[in-house]
Amino acid sequence: MKITYLHQYFNTPKMSGGTRSFELAKRLVKKGHVVHMVTSWRGEGLGNDCFQTNECGIFVYWIPVPYSNHMGYLQRLHAFFLFAFKSARVAAKIKADLIFATSTPLTIAFPAVYVARKLSIPMVLEIRDLWPEMPIAIGALKNRILIALAKWLESWAYRNAESIVALSPGIKMGVIKSGFPAERIAVIPNGSDILEFSCDRELGKLFSNQNSWISNRPLLVYAGSFGKVNQVSYAVRLARELKEIKSNICILLVGDGSEKESIANLAKQLEVFEKNIYFWPSVPKKEIPVLFSAATACLCLFDDIPEMRSNSSNKFFDGLAAGKPIVLNYGGWMNDLVNDYSFGISLWKKSIREAALNLDLFMNDELWLCSAGKYSQELAQKEFDRDKLALQFEKVLLASHQGHSSQSEKIAPGIYSTGYV
Repeated sequence: MKITYLHQYFNTPKMSGGTRSFELAKRLVKKGHVVHMVTSWRGEGLGNDCFQTNECGIFVYWIPVPYSNHMGYLQRLHAFFLFAFKSARVAAKIKADLIFATSTPLTIAFPAVYVARKLSIPMVLEIRDLWPEMPIAIGALKNRILIALAKWLESWAYRNAESIVALSPGIKMGVIKSGFPAERIAVIPNGSDILEFSCDRELGKLFSNQNSWISNRPLLVYAGSFGKVNQVSYAVRLARELKEIKSNICILLVGDGSEKESIANLAKQLEVFEKNIYFWPSVPKKEIPVLFSAATACLCLFDDIPEMRSNSSNKFFDGLAAGKPIVLNYGGWMNDLVNDYSFGISLWKKSIREAALNLDLFMNDELWLCSAGKYSQELAQKEFDRDKLALQFEKVLLASHQGHSSQSEKIAPGIYSTGYV
């Protein structure tokens, strides 16, 4: 099967950020499919012309469209529509049997539907976040006319999809509420790259030795975005409380985003900056396994609003792959997994003092750390192994191409926890 894959923010392991599309497309190529990835080049110095590369057999078309986490919402909207326009022209020239488009942003539906109609091929849509619920919830989208247009786009995109891939059970329920048939929705969350994260433990020890500030302290690592919705300031308040109770835990925050400077300033104000909390820039995805190998536990953070609880955080599944306990501060399906399978610490609904005391207790308990790490990796292997999820992904695309999209739910039902279907 020849597949045109639209993803505005495609990354390779040499780049920072999630590599879901790279990992899925790479496995499709290994199964004999031809994959053309149409994405954006967010760097500088390459002019305005589209250029091509081959990434592990994936034909990648890079369209220069500047973007960064430091952009305001209107600047981001401009980037979304600019890519939609340019990618439609590129994708329309590629002969394909199926077009697969992943959001966010949901504006990816414009080029996807255009190409699907022009070539008379099915379109499969992937939903990573419920949109426009998310930008409305965080206050990024306030204008009533824009909200109405966004809701129309959501409905129109779903109507034109042969099937939908949701990244979590909660996202699936949100799509169903829009009227889309449940049997045509597959749940394929972000996966765990077990092989890549099974690095030599000695590399983790070497990392700790090379960074003397860690010493023998338990290390809690956050690797992700510093956006408004991520609420990384929670980690700073947690660091202050850990200092107050004289805990030996240190926290490392790795990444970039619009809130990073203000969060670092908060750490300085609270007198924890480079004492028990440290800030690093983004690192390529291929370097994350060593970082997580050095970690005692992995931290997942989000603003605890109902619309965020259906997210499918990369760092959560990377932590599972590394066999590390997961610490999170929000509710939802991942919090249920932590409680059901005992592989981490839920700080949801706990006061900052209670959260600090919990962390200090468990992150200094070697028996618990060993047990939680074991359960973490077992869950990765049982439910979220990238190879298993990629097989489901391939089956959904084949079923959609063959006119059997009603099999999608049976292929990937998304039943992982007692609380979610």
